[in-house]
Amino acid sequence: MNGFAGHVWGLSLVAAVCALIMVHLLAVRTTAGSSLTGAVVLTLAVAALPAVRGEPPHYVAGVALTADGVVAVVWATGRSRRHRSARRSALADYEAGAAAVPLFAALAERDRLAAELHDVAAHRLTGIVVAAGAALRLADRERTGDALRHADEAGREAVRELERLTELDATAAGFAEVDALAAAHSVDYRRTVDKAPAGSTEATYRVVREALTNAARYAEGATVRVRIEPTDDRDKPVRAGGDHLFVVTVTDDGGTAVEPGLGTGRGLAGLAATVTATGGTFRAGPVRQGRREGWSVRASLPAATVLPLRRWPLWRGTAALDYALVALAIALSLGASLLSADVPAPFGGLLPALVTVVLSGLHAVPLAWRSRAPGRALAAVLSALLLWWACDRTGWAQPPVSDIFLVYGWVELTLVHSVGVRLPWRRGLFAPLAVAAVGGLALASGSGITGSRTAAWAVLAGVLAVPALAVWSWGRRTARRYERLRAADTRRRVLLDGDADAAVSAQRLLFATGLRETALRHARAVVAAAEEGDLRAVREEARAGLTALRDLLSGLRAGDDTDDAPPPTVSGITALAARYGAVVRYVGARRPLPAAVEVFAYRTASALIAVGVTLTVRTLTDGVEVSGPAPAVPAVERRLRALADAAGGTLSTTDRGAVRVWLPEAFPWRSE
Repeated sequence: MNGFAGHVWGLSLVAAVCALIMVHLLAVRTTAGSSLTGAVVLTLAVAALPAVRGEPPHYVAGVALTADGVVAVVWATGRSRRHRSARRSALADYEAGAAAVPLFAALAERDRLAAELHDVAAHRLTGIVVAAGAALRLADRERTGDALRHADEAGREAVRELERLTELDATAAGFAEVDALAAAHSVDYRRTVDKAPAGSTEATYRVVREALTNAARYAEGATVRVRIEPTDDRDKPVRAGGDHLFVVTVTDDGGTAVEPGLGTGRGLAGLAATVTATGGTFRAGPVRQGRREGWSVRASLPAATVLPLRRWPLWRGTAALDYALVALAIALSLGASLLSADVPAPFGGLLPALVTVVLSGLHAVPLAWRSRAPGRALAAVLSALLLWWACDRTGWAQPPVSDIFLVYGWVELTLVHSVGVRLPWRRGLFAPLAVAAVGGLALASGSGITGSRTAAWAVLAGVLAVPALAVWSWGRRTARRYERLRAADTRRRVLLDGDADAAVSAQRLLFATGLRETALRHARAVVAAAEEGDLRAVREEARAGLTALRDLLSGLRAGDDTDDAPPPTVSGITALAARYGAVVRYVGARRPLPAAVEVFAYRTASALIAVGVTLTVRTLTDGVEVSGPAPAVPAVERRLRALADAAGGTLSTTDRGAVRVWLPEAFPWRSE
C-alpha cells in the first residue's frame, strides 16, 4: 500500500512539473491574456484536487495559495523571457537595417528640399510672369513701370530665398509671416487663431502661399478671401490624445488664366502630403461663388495636442514579476502555514488568524513596489517585520518572527538587490545594513537563543551583513551593466546619426549645386533685366526659371525608386508608406527612441499599412503610439496583438474603427 501511495505521489509530482512547464511555454509563446488564462486554470485544477479528496478547508486554501505563488512566478519568468526574446529580435533587425538609415535620410531630405524649392521659387517667379505679361498686353507705361518695380523687388526676394535655401538655413514660418504674405497680395484676409504648433503654422503658410500663387496663375481679376479660424466645436472638451483644430480656407470667385505652362504639377499634391503629415486634412476643388465658378482650398490643422500618459496593466512589464513575487511570498508564508497539520480549527482562534493574515500581507505586498520604489518597499517590509516582532512578544502571532525571517528572508534580500540596481550607492548602502539590523533582531528573539539576546543580536547582525552586502553589490554590478548597455546603445545611435547627417549634408550640397545652376541663375537674370528696364526679358527669364524649376523637380522625382528596404525605424515608416501610397502623420515632439522601440513601431506600421490609408505616429511621454484603420483580416489583428504584447505594450480599438498600438519606452525586460 505504501509503495502504491509513493507511486501515486511520484506521478503527481511529474504531472505538476509538466504542468508548470506548459505554463512557462504558454507565457513565452502566447499573449498575456491567453497564458494568464492557462495559469489560472492550472491553479484552480490544483486547488480542486484536495477539495475532491475531502481535505479540510484550511488545507485546500493552503494548496491554492501555494500553487498560485509557484504558478505566478513560473508565468512571470516566461513573460520575461518572451520580452527578452522580442528585444533581441528587434535589435537584430535594427542592426541589419542600420546601413539603410543614411540613404533614406538623404532621400527624405531631398523630398523636403524639393517641396521647399517649389514653394519658394514658383511663388515669386509666377508673380513676376503674371505682372509682366499683363503689362505687356496693355502696353501701358505706368503699368510697365509697376511691373518692372515688382519684378525687381520680387526677383530680389526670390534670390534671397533661393540663396537661403542653398545655404539651408531654413526656419519655420509663423502666423506673422502669413499676415505679411496676405498683406503683400492685398486679399480679403482675417485670422482669429493666435497660437498653434510650429508644424501647423508652417503648413498654414505653405497652404496660403500655394493658393495665392495658383489664384495669380489661373484666376486673374478674381476676389480672393483668406480665412484662418477655429472650428465650430472648439469649445468642446478634447479627449486624451485628440487635437484642437483650426481651419485655413482660401477661395476665389473665378477669373481667367494668365498664360499656360506656369505650374509644376506638384503643388496641391505636395500640400496635401504636408497637411496630412502635420495631422490635419486637406481638400481643394471648384466652388460656386454666386454666378461664377471659383476655386477653394481648405485645410484643417491641429491647434493643440493632448498626449496621453499610458499606464501598464498589472500583467505587463516589470509589474508582472513584481506581483508574481507578492503571490509567492504570500504562498510561502500564509499558504505553508495553512498546510501545516498543527493548524487547529479555526486556525487557533480568530485574533491569531487575523494577525497572521495581516502580517503576511504587510510583509509580502511591498514587493509590488520593487521596480518603482525599492527603498520605500524595503522600509515597509522591515516595518512589517518589526511589527511581527512586537506581536510575537505579546503572543498574538504564529509562527514566531524568527522562523518567518529564517524562511522568508528572501523578500528582504530581493528588495536589497533592487535597491542596488535602482538607487545610487550613497542612498542604497543603508539597505543591507538595515536588513542586517532588523533581521538580527528577529533571529535573536527566537526560543533557541540562550544568554544575552543583545549580544546575540550584535553577532547575528554582523553575520547577516555579509550576505546582505553581497546581494547589494550584485545589484550594483547589475546597474553598471545596464549603464554599459545604455551607453553602448547611445554610442551606436550617435554613430548612426552621424552617418545619416553626413548623407543629408551630401544631398544638400548636390541640391544646392543644381539650384545655383538653374532657378537661382534665372532669378538673378530677372533682377538684372528689371534694372535695365527690359520687361520682355524679365518675363522670359522668369518663365525660363519656372521651366528649369519643373525640370529640376522632375529630375529629383526620377530618382525616387530604390530597391533597398526602408530602415526599421520611426523615420523609415515614411518611406514605407510612400511605397504603398499611404500617408504618415507625426504627432508630438520627435525624439530619439531606444532601438527596439523604433523597430517595434516600424513592424506595427508594416502590419497596418495599406494603399491609401493614413497612419498616425504619436510620440508620447513614455513611449510611442501607432494607430490606423483596423485591419480587415483577423490574422493581421492577431499579429498586431502579439507584437504589442511582446513589446510590453497594449492594443486597443476605437469606436471609429481604428486600432492603437502603444509601445512603452521603459521596457519590461529591464527588471532584475
